[in-house]
Amino acid sequence: MPNKKAPKRIAPPPVDALTKGEAAADLARLAAEIAHHDRLYYQSDAPEISDAEYDALRKRNEAIEARFPALVREDSPSAKVGAPASETFAKVRHRVPMLSLGNAFDDEEVAEFDARVRRFLSFKVDDTLVFTAEPKIDGLSISIRYENGTLVEAATRGDGAEGENVTANVRTIREIPHKLKGGKIPEVCEVRGEIYMSHADFTALNASQTEGGGKVFANPRNAAAGSLRQLDSTITAARPLRFFAYAWGEVSAMPADTQHGMVEAFAKWGLPVNPLMRLCASAEEMLAFYRQIGERRSSLGYDIDGVVYKVNRLDLQARLGFVSRSPRWAIAHKFPAEQATTVLRDIEIQVGRTGSLTPVAKLEPVTVGGVVVSNATLHNEDEIARKDVRIGDTVVVQRAGDVIPQIVRVIEEKRPKGTKPFAFPKVCPVCGSHAVREADDDPSAGGVVRRCTGGLICAAQAKERLKHFVSRLAFDIEGLGEEKIEAFFEEGLIRRPADIFTLEARDRASENPLAKRKGFGKKSVENLFRAIDARRTIGLERFIFALGIRHVGETTAKDLARAFRTMDAFRTAAEAAARAGKESEAYNDIDDIEGIGETVVDALVDFFSEPHNVEAFDDLLAHVTVAPYERPQTVASPVTGKTVVFTGKLERVGRSEAKAQAERLGAKVAGSVSAKTDFLIAGADAGSKLTNAQKLGVKVLTEDEWLALIGG
Repeated sequence: MPNKKAPKRIAPPPVDALTKGEAAADLARLAAEIAHHDRLYYQSDAPEISDAEYDALRKRNEAIEARFPALVREDSPSAKVGAPASETFAKVRHRVPMLSLGNAFDDEEVAEFDARVRRFLSFKVDDTLVFTAEPKIDGLSISIRYENGTLVEAATRGDGAEGENVTANVRTIREIPHKLKGGKIPEVCEVRGEIYMSHADFTALNASQTEGGGKVFANPRNAAAGSLRQLDSTITAARPLRFFAYAWGEVSAMPADTQHGMVEAFAKWGLPVNPLMRLCASAEEMLAFYRQIGERRSSLGYDIDGVVYKVNRLDLQARLGFVSRSPRWAIAHKFPAEQATTVLRDIEIQVGRTGSLTPVAKLEPVTVGGVVVSNATLHNEDEIARKDVRIGDTVVVQRAGDVIPQIVRVIEEKRPKGTKPFAFPKVCPVCGSHAVREADDDPSAGGVVRRCTGGLICAAQAKERLKHFVSRLAFDIEGLGEEKIEAFFEEGLIRRPADIFTLEARDRASENPLAKRKGFGKKSVENLFRAIDARRTIGLERFIFALGIRHVGETTAKDLARAFRTMDAFRTAAEAAARAGKESEAYNDIDDIEGIGETVVDALVDFFSEPHNVEAFDDLLAHVTVAPYERPQTVASPVTGKTVVFTGKLERVGRSEAKAQAERLGAKVAGSVSAKTDFLIAGADAGSKLTNAQKLGVKVLTEDEWLALIGG
């Protein structure tokens, strides 16, 4: 018989070839995976995949969402920035969010960025549009607040809304002035930029660390991040940190009307700026700058991972606004990744809070561009099958920037004889319950994943749900981190959320109180109980998110809180939908909320139909007070609080700009017309939305009437 050839690895289906079910499955996988890597990168300074692999995940996620907008998840990575701030430092709420940039990976995407900006602004081909171009520094983002020219506060990016207070440490960085110099300094000015370490300083630091028996850093970014996030500022002071200023947050009076002019003002005030910034009047000029910087990359003396392009005029930046987690007026053009080979020694399975079984590759340690790596995420069983990854294989791993690599492919010719395809377990490795593969064609199923069915008995799920409950975006209980949850769960002290709020009373009555146990002291126990008490009142959006309901992430929790405002209204609506079923008015009332789809409503119905969940829910409400949702402040206008829908072609402003403007004025922009719609703004060639609005008696405005209503 002829020898059988090894099966060919099947490349991931192109986005334009995905079925709706395949797309939903891919989005579920991508959301979970990107969130995992965000936590590792932003919180722990210990990423485990390459920049290129991470960027590819986000790029695929965005492409699928663009093709299947109805499948956009409530926990979509496209709506998030970074990760919550570490519990080690005090927190700072950013007055202006610190968002991240979208990415481009080739010349065509840069050209499309230029064209996309022009379309949004309704610019003609020959209209002048100038961009700034500058190296993308590979360091740690920071926001430094000056009041009356004096440094008063500094914070990391965190999750974009809230960062870590590192003021004392930033004051030790010699390149950052404590007092700005020169004239026309605004009363309030938040300067933003990147803290980094030069190659020469990094080499000297590691030599010193080795000599003194200290920690040796893998790369300059990790060294910079680790040095800045020290509890002892004298350690930071001894580290050779540097800074480039290139952006801003809150500014009471703008010193310039262009991006380039703002950076020039920073320089005049004594802040270090990158001298390589250039002005470019076309995509061709931007690409030429990218190639020049690429050629000089190795001689710059510090790490960069690409080039950043920004629209120069600030009035145009304001018109362009933001989409989800990124500004429309800027993009990062990334450099390619580095690669190396190593051996896959084992594949371990981890169980998440929703019961998902995630495979982790254990690698023979290998150095890629100065980073030693020993593990990587394999996503799910389909990813293993697609790449035909087997234990014992020699694999190609890659990195870009300063992060741990990701498996790219298997080198089949080096495969040992007798290796077998990896058999993904069909039972949970923690509790032994059956692990089912959820159907690809069911968007509500959560995607291509094996999931443990022992939700009520699986210790891994129970612990992970508790960890989620106390996490930063949920109840955010200081001092009750993952290790304590693990320990308290194993001892039976905390098995479900309500137990957290009865812990102090039970501890007082215990013959073996926490203060007498190893690892605890009177003060630490008092601090823990004080932190728990501080969370007995919580906002509705955090409470909903903390429940850990499938498909209800941070964004969806806010959408639900915004719609219902109070705990009672939310619960009444969800329970009514659970009782009445899918075709009911109660079900449709939730489904009609902007940003909420059937997947989320089904998850709410499932949650409130389960007696165990309702019991735990009631137990929790006996100990906490849920505060009503507070709407963010908006500009008062005639359309504040109104629901508006746009349809057809607008002539004076682009549709995207019109929607962004309406939201800034306090209006709620919906995607479809219903009886709850206040205004339909109809442009040229309006279609079915106009017909529906006329049937429902919704007020229809022309573009000119809309602009007159909002004041132009």
